[in-house]
Amino acid sequence: MRLSRSFGKTLREAPAEAELASHQLLIRANFIRSAGAGVYTFMPFGYRVIRKIWDIMAAEMDAISGQEMWMPNLHPAALWQATGRWNSVDVLFKLRGSGDRDYALSATHEEIVVDLALRDIESYRDLPRMIYHISKKFRDEPRPRGGLIRLREFIMKDAYTLDRSEEALDEYYPSMIQAYFNIFNRCEVPTIAINADVGAMGGKTSQEFTVPHPQGEDEFIACDNCDYAANVEAADFVREGAKPGELDELVKVETPNCKTIADVAAYIGVPTNRTLKAVFYWWRRQFVERPGEGRLVFALVRGDLDINDTKLVNALGGGFIRAATEEEIRGIGAVPGYASGIGMTPAKEMSSPGVMIIADESIEFGGNYVVGANEEPYHYTGANFGRDFTVSKVADIAQAATGHMCPKCGGRIEAKRAIEVGHCFKLGTRYSAAINATYLDEDGQSQLIYMGSYGIGLDRLMAVIVELHHDKDGIIWPESVAPYQVHLIHIGKEGDGTKEKAETLYADLNAAGIEVLYDDRDGLGAGVKFKDADLIGIPWRVTVSARSLEQGGVEVKRRSESERRILPIEEYPILLNPSLLKS
Repeated sequence: MRLSRSFGKTLREAPAEAELASHQLLIRANFIRSAGAGVYTFMPFGYRVIRKIWDIMAAEMDAISGQEMWMPNLHPAALWQATGRWNSVDVLFKLRGSGDRDYALSATHEEIVVDLALRDIESYRDLPRMIYHISKKFRDEPRPRGGLIRLREFIMKDAYTLDRSEEALDEYYPSMIQAYFNIFNRCEVPTIAINADVGAMGGKTSQEFTVPHPQGEDEFIACDNCDYAANVEAADFVREGAKPGELDELVKVETPNCKTIADVAAYIGVPTNRTLKAVFYWWRRQFVERPGEGRLVFALVRGDLDINDTKLVNALGGGFIRAATEEEIRGIGAVPGYASGIGMTPAKEMSSPGVMIIADESIEFGGNYVVGANEEPYHYTGANFGRDFTVSKVADIAQAATGHMCPKCGGRIEAKRAIEVGHCFKLGTRYSAAINATYLDEDGQSQLIYMGSYGIGLDRLMAVIVELHHDKDGIIWPESVAPYQVHLIHIGKEGDGTKEKAETLYADLNAAGIEVLYDDRDGLGAGVKFKDADLIGIPWRVTVSARSLEQGGVEVKRRSESERRILPIEEYPILLNPSLLKS
């Protein structure tokens, strides 16, 4: 490719809103252009990188018996309604076509795959199967950010397995995990596989592949003493503490201007783990909140901890939550800033009368707590779970944080920021049960199909590659995904022979199948061309100039190194295999 004919130009400055290095560099180096919030065009350079990543993914999927296919991005609403996700996926793009037909744009493809399974899988002889495709996804993200990190339209490799049993799914699952490690390793992106929440996908368990990054939008927990790691939405930890040997008397005390845990603990003179924190939410089953729907949820956790919203939703059996209003809190007889479960009747379940009180397990690792008196400005001291108040349910709803005890080895865990680059889900029968997608076993009995779902975003992976492989001058592409192998530069004047030498070398490299970006632009100095080469980041730079020819050859430089060397003209055929330059 001649740079003089390349579509688009490099930029000296990045847009003001670009914060991540990948966002800045991919725009400046002419790999992407923004069409709107969370929507990008891949310029020719960028699309070449996407295709390299695509080929790596396809090769690894094919190696574990995957069959590539192409599925639609326009989904009839009936498919999503059948699985119960039409009104429960908050980022689902919906539209209405002619004849008042409702559709969804493909946020994911479980609905399509399970519908295919319903129609095409008949007996145990049709299983197992693994299919995959690489295609567009659309999600109505409220806050797209980070360039290619969080998008409204993106490219995803998603694979799906269909198995006869949970045991068969478990047996195949490690091969997919290894394939994911292979993909990331080939892209030179080291990852950590951690346990994660299944979220809107549903199912049994999931593993998330993350790349530690200080500006990552995900948070995960890792032990400093063993290999335990999990997303904060699924991370466990040991609640430390013990019940008191003797229960104090429940005493009501005045606590003026003490509406926070820190304030009341300081006023009473106790550590925060001797208090209980009350947090109120409004819960509803569907994403869209309708008047009169939902109910208040009272969440309770020891005062030294925080509530994790995802864990709370899981403890409630799904749905959506938001912070409760003061009016909603007072509606159950609680006083904001001075609330507790004392005097309240817990609901037995979500459909029962009373107050739905969900408490974290931590309340059982302590006692003689300071709690609200449901009256301003008073608190109780000496409050104890079981004697003075009860709850609807005790569950793991607290967020793991730095310094907590590891549940696996007893060491200490640390919270870290990361970028998620892939996710594997054991869906089980979540989708097949919804539409009765079954097969006949060896005995002629009908059995539900077990599914797995496995996704990697190509554009996000491209951004993460740049996050890990760049310097102050630009991108440093790994050879496996670089848009070209060689960046050939001509520097010279008319009639000095440099142009002819560069043209000959360009023709020879192309004839040998080497991917070459040739900077043949006239009227530009060496500094401009070198800056563009560093910015674009192709692994090898080969310069034909009057100086190099005087020294007997062409100048060769690896993008990741500072060393330059002259390769004699008679040895230039070595460029036909750039990997030999490493020696």
